[in-house]
Amino acid sequence: MEGMASISNNEIKRVKSLQQKKFRDESGLFIVEGQKMVDEAMKSSYKIEAVYYRDEIGEEAMKRITSLSSPSPVLAVVRKPDDAYLHDISVKTGEISKGGLYLGLDSIRDPGNLGTILRIADWFGINAVFATMDTVDVFNPKVVQATMGAVFRVKMHYVDLPELSKIALSLGGKVYGTFLDGKNIYAQELENKGVIVMGNEGNGISANIEKWIDKKLFIPNYPIGTETTESLNVAIATSIDALAVGISLAMAGDVNIFLAAFVTACVIFLALWPLFRKMKEDRRG
Repeated sequence: MEGMASISNNEIKRVKSLQQKKFRDESGLFIVEGQKMVDEAMKSSYKIEAVYYRDEIGEEAMKRITSLSSPSPVLAVVRKPDDAYLHDISVKTGEISKGGLYLGLDSIRDPGNLGTILRIADWFGINAVFATMDTVDVFNPKVVQATMGAVFRVKMHYVDLPELSKIALSLGGKVYGTFLDGKNIYAQELENKGVIVMGNEGNGISANIEKWIDKKLFIPNYPIGTETTESLNVAIATSIDALAVGISLAMAGDVNIFLAAFVTACVIFLALWPLFRKMKEDRRG
């Protein structure tokens, strides 16, 4: 796809409208910004509809179509995949029956959260991510940016999550979830087949999904037995360590520690997100 030398007012309005979910749904398109992200899109199986370069359409035109505070050098309009919304139970069954681990997201509302979770899933080689219908749109520009390209590699499906959990159980898989009354994740025999459910940032896993979870897990404080009002920097370091350990052990085939590290990384991030956001707001203030 070649860059365009100019852009009409109608085209500017059309691209700008893709910042809203309504128009993304109607058109089946979304925007990708930044050279790295556009390169990721071009390397993927996604279809590129148009590419706009700041040097060609001008600074002012790019400011009118960008979703960023400062316009990037390039913006692409990309077509969404056809299977983002899975309503056909046979399709869901086919996906789950392939085996392996899948991630289930229950009402994740913050774009930055979803983007980072997709990055974690990408790093850990999670086969696909299934989310409730009220989870933030994966093609929201803020989510796309936060994925750092993972949106083009990790399959993201919006589904009836309780139904999906039921399917996973019927196929002999496990449905894992994290709860305060769960069992210590490090002491459990975990299987590399099923769905790992992550709850909403503030409310956790909802009751209609909880009833399908057959393995409730609890992540103890680290170090075990200590009271935790640990500093933000230590918590971030712990999350990063969990990712590194999980990747290395996954390669060595240790499913238990891989699962524990993955879930720990996700839970730490979700638990700390309000602090991240508050610190950001305080700095702005």
